[in-house]
Order: sequence, then structure tokens, then C-alpha cells
Amino acid sequence: MSSLMECILKRRSIRAYKPDMVPQEALETILKAGTYAPTANDRQTPIILAITNKEMRDKLSAMNAKIMGKEGDDPFYGAPVVLVVLADKTKSTYLYDGTLVMGNLMLAAYDQGLGSCWVHRAKEEFESEEGKAILRELGIEGDYEGIGHCVLGYPAQDLPEAGPRKDNYVYYIK
Repeated sequence: MSSLMECILKRRSIRAYKPDMVPQEALETILKAGTYAPTANDRQTPIILAITNKEMRDKLSAMNAKIMGKEGDDPFYGAPVVLVVLADKTKSTYLYDGTLVMGNLMLAAYDQGLGSCWVHRAKEEFESEEGKAILRELGIEGDYEGIGHCVLGYPAQDLPEAGPRKDNYVYYIK
């Protein structure tokens, strides 16, 4: 089996992380994989916020928990790194482009021996005044929508097994 197929077949969402920081070299590799995700007409509509700063990570976690109605919880499961994917809403394929970036990030994380999980509510976070202010502080201009958070770190749990695939997943038309 190729290493790509292994990543696809064995990667699973991790919902418990050790506090150890992801090495910079591994993070750069994961980010590079995200930037090579296919986008319509190679427009490259997404951007990625790579957050290793604990204060900003905790701020986004609190914003996310508040949106979820579970203040005090950590929706990022203790992961020390949060990669936020946003995409330019003025482009018709922004949602699909950003989704492909998320997929590449999660597969690359597995390939680097790390756990990952897609956490929602990035849309609501970055529609808020607080989220818009974060983007302005970073000098990011434009009409960006949060696609998702890819949380990363070393798993503090065993890797879950994949569930069986449903029987009617694929229909052949010959």
C-alpha cells in the first residue's frame, strides 16, 4: 500500500492531545500540503492562519465554545496548534477550495505522526466583530469566511479504528 493510501485509510479524528508543541519542521510540511490543495482555476482562494501562540489559541477556543453554548469547554481538545482555513467568499468555489485545504492538512498531519481534527464554527468566529478584528490586526483584507479549524498535536488517545464503509457508497455506471 502506498503511504498516501495508508494516510487516507488510517487517519482518524483525534479528540485528546498532549500539550507538547508540534515541531516547526512538521508544521511547515503540513502547511505546505495545505497550500498545494487543488483550487478552481488555481485561484488559491483560501488562506491559513497557523496559530501556535497559546494566548490566541485560547482566545479562539473560548470564542468557539461560546458559539457552541459551552463556555469553559475546550472545543480544540487540548491541541497546541490550530490551523484556521478561511476562503475568499467573492469566489464561487471558495467553500470547496477551503474544504480541500482542510483535507490536505489532516492527511499531512497523519503523515507527520500527528493527530488532527476538523472543528467547526470558524464561520461564526470570523463573522463576529472579534474575529474580523483578528484578521485586521494581521493585515488581512477581503471578504473571508472561516471554513474550519484543523487542530493538531500528539494524540493522547489510541488511534480509533475506521468504521465499516456502507454498502451503497459507490454506484458503477458502465
